[in-house]
Amino acid sequence: MATRSHRPERATRAPDDPGDRNRPRRRLPMRLLLPLLVLVALMAMLMLRGYVHSEVLADHRVGPPAANDRVPKDILEGGPVIDTREGRPTSLDLPDRELVLTFDDGPDPVWTPKVLDVLKKHDAHAVFFITGTMASRYPELVQRMVDEGHEIGLHTFNHPDLALQSKSRVDWELSQNQLALAGAAGIRTSLFRPPYSSFAQNMDNNSWPVTEYIGSKGYITVVNDTDSEDWRRPGTEQIIRNATPKNGDGAVVLMHDSGGDRSQTVAALDRYVSGLQDKGYRFDTLTAALNAPSAHTPVAGLESLKGEAWVFLVQASDETTDVLVAGLAVVGVLVFGRLGLMLVLSVAHARRVRRRGFRWGETVTEPVSVLVPAYNEAKCIEQTVRSLVASDHPIEVLVIDDGSSDGTARIVENLGLPGVRVVRQLNAGKPAALNRGIANARYDLIVMMDGDTVFEPTTVRELVQPFGDPRVGAVAGNAKVGNRDSLIGAWQHIEYVMGFNLDRRMYDVLRCMPTIPGAVGAFRRSALERVGGMSDDTLAEDTDITMALHRDGWHVVYAEKAVAWTEAPESVQQLWSQRYRWSYGTMQAIWKHRRSLVDRGPSGRFGRVGLPLVSMFMVVAPLLAPLIDVFLLYGLVFGPTEKTIGAWLGVLAVQGVCAAYAFHLDKERMTHLISLPLQQILYRQLMYVVLLQSWITALTGGRLRWQKLRRTGAVGLPGTGSGTPQQPVGGRSAR
Repeated sequence: MATRSHRPERATRAPDDPGDRNRPRRRLPMRLLLPLLVLVALMAMLMLRGYVHSEVLADHRVGPPAANDRVPKDILEGGPVIDTREGRPTSLDLPDRELVLTFDDGPDPVWTPKVLDVLKKHDAHAVFFITGTMASRYPELVQRMVDEGHEIGLHTFNHPDLALQSKSRVDWELSQNQLALAGAAGIRTSLFRPPYSSFAQNMDNNSWPVTEYIGSKGYITVVNDTDSEDWRRPGTEQIIRNATPKNGDGAVVLMHDSGGDRSQTVAALDRYVSGLQDKGYRFDTLTAALNAPSAHTPVAGLESLKGEAWVFLVQASDETTDVLVAGLAVVGVLVFGRLGLMLVLSVAHARRVRRRGFRWGETVTEPVSVLVPAYNEAKCIEQTVRSLVASDHPIEVLVIDDGSSDGTARIVENLGLPGVRVVRQLNAGKPAALNRGIANARYDLIVMMDGDTVFEPTTVRELVQPFGDPRVGAVAGNAKVGNRDSLIGAWQHIEYVMGFNLDRRMYDVLRCMPTIPGAVGAFRRSALERVGGMSDDTLAEDTDITMALHRDGWHVVYAEKAVAWTEAPESVQQLWSQRYRWSYGTMQAIWKHRRSLVDRGPSGRFGRVGLPLVSMFMVVAPLLAPLIDVFLLYGLVFGPTEKTIGAWLGVLAVQGVCAAYAFHLDKERMTHLISLPLQQILYRQLMYVVLLQSWITALTGGRLRWQKLRRTGAVGLPGTGSGTPQQPVGGRSAR
């Protein structure tokens, strides 16, 4: 679609103009800044989620056993409570019949509430050694533990073997664990249990220095002397036997409320607590059992605010990730659904229109008026007009000069070609130019094209044949990219052949074609008059008029043999401008025709079939498609790498099959598909940012003005019967 501004272009300042020095430096435009901020925020949320779920910066190594000759004998032969805070290692045992139940690795959303319910039922208390990752995700469970009188201890943030970590990593694990606890329950704790710890007698030369260092930070280390071994899931009876101390001794009992299926633990706990309480055992917190001050210290001020902010961000990251995963599922359904529909329905369309003896109706031989709206198309207009004059169908050509300042009208007039007229008007925009052309056209069949497009000799004839069916009000032609020799041109070539033309076959079968391309389309004059002609209500006048025709009851079809060669944007900036206008204009057209959703008759059919498909496939799916690449990047960095690569290659393979079939239908060389993987990675991101910018413009009520794309004249005259452009007049080769 050619674009134009309602205002004349201003002269460009010379590069060496002294005014450049006084001109303020250009800032990053909002159209880049906002999508970039959204992308950075999403990636930050994913990173935070990965960190909290132990996918980022986690260390799952476990050190091998080591000698214990440097561990004090009193510690090896002592109790499960180890205090090194004063630099003099001491250990403590629990008094007789005092049991301290300890639960590691939680809180867990499934099993921790059940454990708490059992403890509450028997008025028993315990110590929960929580990890920062789980406390950050389920802060309400930590708060419940504190509210019900239980004690909290630290179990590091993401459960690494501290014997393999540096002092800075140990500090980080502790501080992050405390941060999560402060945010969840508003407290700090002085109790600590190392991951992968066991009995005091199993302390070795690698773990002991860590215990000493943690003590110097003010923590009491708590191991255990009675292991239920519930992590093995040996059965309820065995868990009870393992956890029962002998001879009425006190004990620190190890159980787990997270890390897998804890149904046996919960079942055993109920019988275990009630049975031992009947024998005179007490279940209390560690400090209560030792008659010591509470391990909890309330936090306030900045520390409390930091903790609350941390928990809020973690919750937000989980919710954001859930939304992104749901979005990924949606885009997966849309992408594969669209590809499946395109493949099945394009096959049906090709078989129908290519079967022997297929005809739309009576052969159309009547003359046609071809409208060429032009605004500053001096570099392209000669090729365009000459290609039309070479048509094998009787036509008249009307070039509507929309206030060009580069001599476009004069170039056409100087050609002196038969059947070519020039209509001049003040700059008023493309819809006004087309309406002016319709008013001046002599014939009832009207073809519209852009001033940067060239037709093959058979294009007009093939384009108007569907009008042999009196129900057809408009026909979409087969637009191809002529300047495909650059990488960005090749990407657009793939998009045109695979996306646009397969889409049109699909929409043709479904009878809800959303757009007659501005580069090559045909209309009945009577159909145009019934819907009021071309409208400037939207920036996608071709989509607007197509939807209006559907609502008026006309059929809109696709003519695959009506080939037109158009000049695609050759720079990212130009492509951005074009697609921004297309995306925003499509949204405007959808909104304008929203009433069709509740209409009856043909309008209602289009509203309930066409509008949802256009909205899902042309607005929602492209906006969500980058999630595929976001999760690809995340999976490559944090795993599972092999599955991630396999899934992405699977999606690419399906895309490749569709693209290859589209190229086969259009008789295009498959070599252009070499750049398909790169297109899927880079081009999709550009389209995402463009669509996001369009959404922002629409939601903020902005009004996008028309923009004139810079033309180069790179698309030349088509070779007769070759279907490919030849050397252009005054331009480069299109191939």
